[in-house]
Amino acid sequence: MGVAIRGIEYYLPEKTVTNEALAAEFPEWPMEKIQGKTGILERHIADPCECSSDLGYQAAASLFNSGVCSPGEIDYLLLCTQSPDYFLPTTACLLQDRLGIPETAGALDFNLGCSGFVYGLGLAQGLIRTAQASRVLLITAETYSKFIHPRDKSVRTLFGDAAAATLVESWSGEEDAAPAPFVFGTNGKGGSNLIVPAGGFRTPSTPESALAVIDENGNWRSQDNLFMNGAEIFNFTLSAIPDCVRRLLARANRKIEDIDFFVFHQANQYMLEHLRKKLCIPQEKFWLCLSHCGNTVSSSIPIALKHASLEGKLQDRQLVMLVGFGVGYSWGATLLQWPSVGLSAVSR
Repeated sequence: MGVAIRGIEYYLPEKTVTNEALAAEFPEWPMEKIQGKTGILERHIADPCECSSDLGYQAAASLFNSGVCSPGEIDYLLLCTQSPDYFLPTTACLLQDRLGIPETAGALDFNLGCSGFVYGLGLAQGLIRTAQASRVLLITAETYSKFIHPRDKSVRTLFGDAAAATLVESWSGEEDAAPAPFVFGTNGKGGSNLIVPAGGFRTPSTPESALAVIDENGNWRSQDNLFMNGAEIFNFTLSAIPDCVRRLLARANRKIEDIDFFVFHQANQYMLEHLRKKLCIPQEKFWLCLSHCGNTVSSSIPIALKHASLEGKLQDRQLVMLVGFGVGYSWGATLLQWPSVGLSAVSR
């Protein structure tokens, strides 16, 4: 039994924040500088009353409306989010009910950021190949904007809210289809470099934690807000991800020249260009897709895949490498054939 991606749809909130709007708020950061560093033109921002489940619902509804399957055919729901509606109940359970997925389906949340889509594919493959499920709905949904202080340009320029819904299902095209190769990595020592310090049980939110202070770069934030040490995140990425790619190639018995297309987590243009050059990946094989939505965390890879497919960059049975990396530190990579074979038969 093989495993295949059969459909991807995504949803972006209606409200947008353009570079022009940010430059008006931060005159020291002109539009050209923002675009040149990030590769982003605008980001979509959830309304105050709009939660990750709302974004995820809209993405899943688009997937079902595409005709690829119906809610009644889903037997497992995986939701990747770091901004759940509640500490409890599990947001995936709420989405099961709202989407009309059968009560016989499993549903769970998992808390990962920019590596979450790759991890979700690994979980879906495991569920299907062990006959625990045959059709898995993988939803990635994030509203990082709710963590961001409005006067913190270091992260406001980067992150946008979004959700993606991906159908992963069993496939019996080739009896000897091998599982897709995956490699993962974790280094919790870097956890403090991308963090919301207060709000959990380790450091509960208090009136004091909500008091914002200004840093040496003119960014305002409180302990309740998202903090990112951009320099350390950059160093981690340039150190860990090339080795991750090499480990994946070794596991799949491939060379980098064998890969037809590369879709990395869409962090920012500056970082991605450094990675591409360090790995000697030709520009025409390396996909950038963040100008219209920014860094959408766990949804950035499926959104990029959807656009690459729509724009004719992905052809049947092309070998595609996916690489996710970020908060945690957490990273992961996999190879798939697009789209008729999906996650199968790339490393026999």
